[in-house]
Amino acid sequence: MRKPEVDHILMKMLESNVNISDVILTVDKPFQVEASGQLVGVDLEPHFEKLTPFQTETFALNLINQDHRLIEMLITEGSCDLSYELPGMARFRVNIFSQRGNYSIVLRKLETKIPTCTELGLPDAYNRVAVEKNGIVLVTGATGSGKTTSLAAVINEINEQKSVHIITLEDPVEYTHEQKKATINQRELGKDFDTFANGLRAALRQAPKVILVGEMRDRDSVEIALNAAETGHLVLSTLHTIDAGSTINRILGMFAVEEENQIRTRLADSLRWIICQRLMPKVGGGRIAAFEALGTSLRVKDVILHGESEGKTFFDIVQQGKAFGMITFDSYMVDLYEKGLITEDTAKAYASNRSNVSRGIDTIRSTRGEKTADMGKLEVDKSYGKPKSDPWK
Repeated sequence: MRKPEVDHILMKMLESNVNISDVILTVDKPFQVEASGQLVGVDLEPHFEKLTPFQTETFALNLINQDHRLIEMLITEGSCDLSYELPGMARFRVNIFSQRGNYSIVLRKLETKIPTCTELGLPDAYNRVAVEKNGIVLVTGATGSGKTTSLAAVINEINEQKSVHIITLEDPVEYTHEQKKATINQRELGKDFDTFANGLRAALRQAPKVILVGEMRDRDSVEIALNAAETGHLVLSTLHTIDAGSTINRILGMFAVEEENQIRTRLADSLRWIICQRLMPKVGGGRIAAFEALGTSLRVKDVILHGESEGKTFFDIVQQGKAFGMITFDSYMVDLYEKGLITEDTAKAYASNRSNVSRGIDTIRSTRGEKTADMGKLEVDKSYGKPKSDPWK
């Protein structure tokens, strides 16, 4: 198998379905794509009923293309990341990893056109992020929830509006930004810098106003990002956390106990926004995102400094901060349900608090004149309080 054959297979897989987000190769499975959130087998000519270890390894080596750094990383660490381009058709973010002695490959399809915040339907919080002057903004969520795409839209917004220098540190570069009003330098892990911490350290000497860090992976990255934010830079980055509270706790957990108070103080001063994302099945096919947004305020700073307590949680603050661009997952999902974009089951399955979502849906149903609960089968228990008969008589 050579590169032209690899390109031919990838082209046929992309043509097999609509709304393809990922291409997946695993030993003992056929070629698969993820379309609208579901894995679908792809029948190619010649037919591959099950991929062999030799086939997946050969495919992986063609993607790596004799890059010794990636080969060493794959052997020593068990996985490696790279980008791959199908000329004139698509670009991919690729992860090759070892499992039970064999290699599996996941290729995430990247969009070539950078979407705007409006096109993505992002909440108002993202527009507010684009006008921030300094501080840290974190976009969080599970892998594949659209964090990179949302941040690309924010960078594009800044690029359209401001004459500033933007440095991006990515693994790999997913969206290629045009030089518009801003000046953008995009650097890729492994090719242009060796670690996010070192890339961030170097960025401070490259006179940027905005720094995009692909992911806050370790203590050093967070500490340098805090330094950058404290010296007047706007730092945008991602974390794999599920909500605002867990994001704060994750950052604090990267530091020693004796450093906690100092980090709380620095984070309280530097944090501007935490925006969390979840992708859900959409009515009629495809997927749609729900969001939670926490913006800075005196109450937020107080909770970061002293921790959450009864009646003083990040959830409480977000719930009461709608006028300041804040929003909870639960209220966002109720809005999506009201618009007919997701089902009741989906809203409850992805909710942070199911009872909140249930009450919101019941309110919508009541307004529409629909039943809010099935009361038809309820009956009075006429035997209640009466002596029970002996079943052995």
